[in-house]
Amino acid sequence: MNILFVHQNFPGQFKHLAPALARLGHRVVAMHINASPPMPGVALVRYGVQGRPGQGTQRWMADLEVKTLRGEAAWQAAMQMREQGFVPDVIVAHPGWGESLFLHQVWPQARMGIYCEFFYKAEGADVGFDPEFGLPTADNACRLQMKNANYELHFPRVQAGISPTHWQASLFPKPFASRIAVIHDGIRTDLIRPDPKATLRLETAQGPLALSAQDEVISFVNRNLEPYRGYHQFMRALPAILQARPNAQVVVIGGNDVSYGAAAPAAADGQAQTWRDIYLNEVKDQLDLQRVHFVGKVPYKDFLHVLQVATVHVYLTYPFVLSWSLLEAMSAGCAIVASDTAPVREAIRHGETGQLVDFFDPAALAQQVIALCDNPTERARLGAQARAFAVENYDLETRCLPRQIEWVQALSQPT
Repeated sequence: MNILFVHQNFPGQFKHLAPALARLGHRVVAMHINASPPMPGVALVRYGVQGRPGQGTQRWMADLEVKTLRGEAAWQAAMQMREQGFVPDVIVAHPGWGESLFLHQVWPQARMGIYCEFFYKAEGADVGFDPEFGLPTADNACRLQMKNANYELHFPRVQAGISPTHWQASLFPKPFASRIAVIHDGIRTDLIRPDPKATLRLETAQGPLALSAQDEVISFVNRNLEPYRGYHQFMRALPAILQARPNAQVVVIGGNDVSYGAAAPAAADGQAQTWRDIYLNEVKDQLDLQRVHFVGKVPYKDFLHVLQVATVHVYLTYPFVLSWSLLEAMSAGCAIVASDTAPVREAIRHGETGQLVDFFDPAALAQQVIALCDNPTERARLGAQARAFAVENYDLETRCLPRQIEWVQALSQPT
């Protein structure tokens, strides 16, 4: 079978699926826009976007125009691939950037499945969730309708979808939602596991610092430190945590860019600032900053060491896409305090696989973290059950990858 993957930043969510299908003997090709490392058995086709969005574009149309330009670029690359004799039986695409919009025009017989990551809602999801950043504007529903238009243009030409959580799948409109299989991307629970001998080494202003599972460590991980992932609420909880736990060390992983939502506003003097600094400055006079370590973006092995030495791991998010890092923390056997938001509740069951707290209540967050720091028996119980749940439901090799392969194979069969 000829299988074409389409992802702007390939491999993305297809990191394990694409090479697994190649190992099964299928011909696998991947289209992408950003340079990707070689992958065994996967041929890479890179394309570039030539046009630029027009300055006079109506504001609700701007997002769709960008996606159309990317779709045009992918269409041109696909036409060249067809001329060279490549005809896919199946196309598996992440449609979020528009690349797969016109591929049915090139290969009308190919059956397409799409990764259903997020369908925007005017109410009940991320938009308007956090009142600290203002109420949705009057044109919000119109803007989101056009933002979703990319997905809606795919629905009539797509045979199936795949989504990592039940809540994310439920956001998509009927009847297409009935064609979505809920299968997570998968976690390497065989590699991400507790290690009582793990050591984390940090360079601090006071000199080298080595942390182990015998130390008291509070961990917090974001791709970028921003409100969408609850960074502001975590920082507001820190003064109470550090006051109650005088030996605790706090390790914060994350960059200073923006992955989701709006960029940080400029300072009063017009200077650019980051979300990290805004909320650090809000509480820094109440913190022992020698015990708070912002380590930025770190190599994956260091990220795992952070989880393995963590006494308590904190994960907060708007109702939005579930982070891989939460499931990795579960696999590492962390005692987790997480926000009581969708889709976190699918993985963290209060009192069983972790503790849930109100996203907007930093005092409650601090209380839960302090209580777990003071209760090693409860930490061990929650961590063990979190790992067991991750292995049972999110393990890559035994659960997720076999189901993903079955999904692709079923996609290739006309109904």
